Amino acid sequence: MLEKITNIWKIKDLRNKILFVLAMLLIFRVAAHIPIPGVDTSNLEAFFKSNQLLGLLNIFTGGGMENFSIVMLGVGPYITASIIFQLLAMVIPKLAEMQKEGAQGQAKINRYTRYATVPLAILNAYGLITFLRQSGAGIIGEMSIFTFVVTIMTVTAGSMFLMWLGELITEKKIGNGISLIIFAGIVARLPISVQQTLATYDSSQLPTIAAFLLVGLVIIAGVVFITEGRRNIPI
Repeated sequence: MLEKITNIWKIKDLRNKILFVLAMLLIFRVAAHIPIPGVDTSNLEAFFKSNQLLGLLNIFTGGGMENFSIVMLGVGPYITASIIFQLLAMVIPKLAEMQKEGAQGQAKINRYTRYATVPLAILNAYGLITFLRQSGAGIIGEMSIFTFVVTIMTVTAGSMFLMWLGELITEKKIGNGISLIIFAGIVARLPISVQQTLATYDSSQLPTIAAFLLVGLVIIAGVVFITEGRRNIPI
């Protein structure tokens, strides 16, 4: 194993690609800790801890929501746009034809997906900021219309910036850039999640936790079996 890793680092081109990907992920993690002014971060953190759904979303953004950072939306708007176009391709013949055109057609769909990401990011930013303002938790103080619009534009730009980072990573052919950004965000929050779980651990919940883990493993095994399985048909 160590020998394989050593051999990878001996290949200059591959080594440079890996270092580039790591640098992009590092930039993402730094951006996730750049907060937008005008937010009470202590109240925001307490609010996220009391809301399980927001806590789950916070994990996928690598803590960006909890920090109210410029990238607090993560790559969610881009993923939503991608899903929308995949569904539209099933009902719009022109999009279906583009999918069959190979790399050229996929490039067009990717361009449309980027365009659709912008309004989706604006809607997400507007909804999330409005929700936090009206939560009654004292997270966001009074905002002028100008400040509100600037905040939405900043968050939207942050989401587009992550989309751009993801595409740069994908171009290096080390993996899917968007998936790696999501993975980096989850891994970054993993130590904190484990620490919080251990702090609230109750031995009486052990059977429930064990059953949950068992069901999760069975589901994962089933998905892998169905996805990777094959049956040889004699001809």
